[in-house]
Amino acid sequence: MGNRLKHARSPYLLAHADDPVDWYPFGEEAFQKARAEDKPLFLSVGYHACHWCHVMHRESFQDPEVAELLNRHFVPVKVDREERPDVDAAYMRALVSLTGQGGWPMSLFLTPEGKPFFGGTYFPKEDRGGLPGFRRVLLAVARAWREEREALLKEAEELSQALWRSLTPPPGPVPQDVEGKALRYLIYAFDPEWGGFLPAPKFPQGNLLLYLLALAWRGEGEARRILRKTLRAMALGGVYDQVGGGFHRYAVDRFWYLPHFEKMLYDNALLARVYLGAYRVFGEDLFLRVAQETLDWLRGMQGPEGGFYTALSAESEGEEGRYYTWTAEELEKALGEDFPLARRYFRLETTPLVGEGGRRVLTAWGEEELREELGEAFAAWRARVRFRLLAWRRRRVPPDLDDKVLADGSALAVRALAEAGRLLGHEGYLAAAYKGARFLLGTLGRDGLVRHAWRAGALGEEAFLQDQSLTALALLELYAATGEWPYLERARSLAEAAWEVFRGGDLEGSPSSPKPLPLPAKEVEETTVPSGASALAEAFWRLEAAFGGDYRKRAQTLMEGVALWLERHPQALPGFLMVHRLLQEGTALALPLPSSLWEEAKRLYLPLTQLVVGPADALPGLVGREPGRAYLCHAESCRMPAGDVEALWVEIREVYRGAHLV
Repeated sequence: MGNRLKHARSPYLLAHADDPVDWYPFGEEAFQKARAEDKPLFLSVGYHACHWCHVMHRESFQDPEVAELLNRHFVPVKVDREERPDVDAAYMRALVSLTGQGGWPMSLFLTPEGKPFFGGTYFPKEDRGGLPGFRRVLLAVARAWREEREALLKEAEELSQALWRSLTPPPGPVPQDVEGKALRYLIYAFDPEWGGFLPAPKFPQGNLLLYLLALAWRGEGEARRILRKTLRAMALGGVYDQVGGGFHRYAVDRFWYLPHFEKMLYDNALLARVYLGAYRVFGEDLFLRVAQETLDWLRGMQGPEGGFYTALSAESEGEEGRYYTWTAEELEKALGEDFPLARRYFRLETTPLVGEGGRRVLTAWGEEELREELGEAFAAWRARVRFRLLAWRRRRVPPDLDDKVLADGSALAVRALAEAGRLLGHEGYLAAAYKGARFLLGTLGRDGLVRHAWRAGALGEEAFLQDQSLTALALLELYAATGEWPYLERARSLAEAAWEVFRGGDLEGSPSSPKPLPLPAKEVEETTVPSGASALAEAFWRLEAAFGGDYRKRAQTLMEGVALWLERHPQALPGFLMVHRLLQEGTALALPLPSSLWEEAKRLYLPLTQLVVGPADALPGLVGREPGRAYLCHAESCRMPAGDVEALWVEIREVYRGAHLV
């Protein structure tokens, strides 16, 4: 018969549509039922690529006995965290406050008003490994609701009020040493042997690495040390797919060896930018290769309409990582005469076994040894090995594809591909960025905003700040790569719309929500993905370079809105740290057309600079500038105009003394 999820768009929700659990989508219908029947809600939040979400699904949500308990005592609500990031953000903060940790699947028990009073993450069906069984949890919560109602309601109300107080602080001045404080913390937490930050598990944290990349480009020695060590360890470890390209979500160990195998679009879009920029900063071929393989993986995630699919699952054939792991016998059959060298390249003798059957995750820990031994022949040898392993792997059952398209993730991919097209002169990357931008503006664009979710022709109603601000940044990068004005104008209109729609309320919320959430939907951590507010602040800084006006002031206002969090844990807000650096020393490079400098200038890697290009006097940022010359400007003053690339380099080096300029 199916439940109320049978009409959902999300593959994650549709996978639960035939559960015996009487699932409701998140919304007023579920809350009305809870109030009418005087029942608590059980809120389950997960996503399609989440391995433990699938485990709990098989163990509990498909089990008739568990379903009977859920249906009798609770109103069960199922949420795709990627489709409703506002719901996920609101309740994840509550879960962390209740238990001291978060994660997915998120399992929370709520009052009929939506306020949480008990929760956890994954629960096995029966007691196991120190975890209470889900059946026992359900019976205990149901009994507490009957017998200890007043205490639960009081606890839920106190938690709700505490969250509102802590997550809606008043604005204030940005701390003076905010970047220094963040860097000192990162130096303290850095793992000097294996890179990344202790303790394990280790996440790539693409947004944090982008900020460290800007510092490394600027010549900051500690940032260079942290970044280079981390990027090399990630690229050579098992968290990187040595065969198919792209990064898995995180490693469970400090060695970047054993990953959780899901591959997320947002991770790879950000990491492609990190590795491409790192190639320009450090000049290592390894970084360029990883960037290009990751960009190619991104292109493989682009649907025919132009949007980018969300993720690949961790599982295939019911087993996590089955698609990505190998036995020595499989490698020998696939590689033939290349196997002896590949055995050393992948370090098969020293990498641990994974699960049963003698399977291993492939690493490239033997790369330096083989590169030195083979010399110029190394690149061709590795390409041949990769080609053969890809051909062999394609015979396997692939992981499930989460084929919903999300505006924020697609915007990150468009920005990465547009930047790569600009820096490398790669028309294929640029063509994919064009196609993605058309999808964002056309298919997802409604009433001046970009909608969040689309799948198979069905467009969702929600539109979040993150969708608008990340799309604006993607369009600004496409403008920098092509000089085409419509992208600049659409970036401006999106940023303006986001400022008007979201500034009066919750910057992480949705204007189309039927009613406000019972908890604040605030993101106070953005090490992995930029928050909507920091991305909007960056967009305003970049728009100020072209249009002038009060955009710089708006960026500063957004910074002041998170001043308290920047004081307490600045390392968790690298997007805002990047905006702080841009406000302090960011520059505009004005190039009035026609200009012979344009093609060369746009190939420069200048992470603290916004290119402003177009006919002379057409934009405030170009007024009074002479065509054929380049002007490097900071705030209201500009350097001497440069008539050729050599002269431009002189001006850049004068402004950014100590920077690593390639």
